[in-house]
Amino acid sequence: MGKKKLSRFRELETFERVFQPPFEEVFQKDYSLKGKWREAVFHNDHPLVLELGCGRGEYTLGLARRNPDRNYMGLDIKGARIWKGAKTAQEEKIMNVAFLRTRIEWIRSFFARDEVDEMWITFPDPQLKRRRNKKRLTGAHFLNRYRDFLVDGGTIHLKTDNAELYEDTLQLLALNDLPVVRHSGDLYRTGWDDESVTIRTTYETRFLAEGFPIRYIQFRLPRAGEIKAATHESG
Repeated sequence: MGKKKLSRFRELETFERVFQPPFEEVFQKDYSLKGKWREAVFHNDHPLVLELGCGRGEYTLGLARRNPDRNYMGLDIKGARIWKGAKTAQEEKIMNVAFLRTRIEWIRSFFARDEVDEMWITFPDPQLKRRRNKKRLTGAHFLNRYRDFLVDGGTIHLKTDNAELYEDTLQLLALNDLPVVRHSGDLYRTGWDDESVTIRTTYETRFLAEGFPIRYIQFRLPRAGEIKAATHESG
C-alpha cells in the first residue's frame, strides 16, 4: 500500500463524522449507534438520507449543500474513496454529513426501523454477470433488506449509465407493483430542473463526455409483502 493511501487512512481515523466499525462489532449484531444517528451524531431530528456506494462522497456532499434541513450519510467499503468526501465536509464545515465505511450487505446492523427516510443508489456496479449472487443493489434481495429500516413508502433514487440495470429495475418494480414516481432513459434530455437529480459527480461527467445517457428512476418502497425476484435473480 502506497504512502499516500496510508496517510489518508490515518487521517480518516481522526475525522469526527466518519465511522469505521470493525467486523466483530457489526457482523450478525447491532452497531452501537443503530437507532441513534440523529441524536448522537447530527444532534437534531431532521430526516436521514443514505447514499449507497458513495465513492468520493461527491453526491452526498452535493445533496447536503442543497438541503441543510436533512441529514446525509454516505456508505462505502473503500476508505481511500470516503477520505475525499470526509475531508471536504470537514474543511467546509458541512455539519449535516457523515460517512460510514462498511459492506452494504451488513446495512441492517446500522439502522433501526423507520430510521431512514430516503435513499440514493448512484452508479452502482450493475452486476450483469453475477445477478444470481444477489449482489445487485436494486434487486429483490436488497430491496427486502431496505424495508427493515426505510420508512414505509420511503423514496429510493437510482442513477446509472447502464441500460440493462435501468430496464431490469423497472421490470422488477412492475412485477411487484412498487410505485414508480418518475423515470427517464436519458435524464438530461428530459428537461427536469431538480437540482438534487442533476448533481454531476466526476464519473457521471465522464460518462456524459463519452456519450452515455444517464438513466434515472425514483420509486417508493412500501413495507407490506415480500418482494419477489425476477427470474434472472432467482437461484
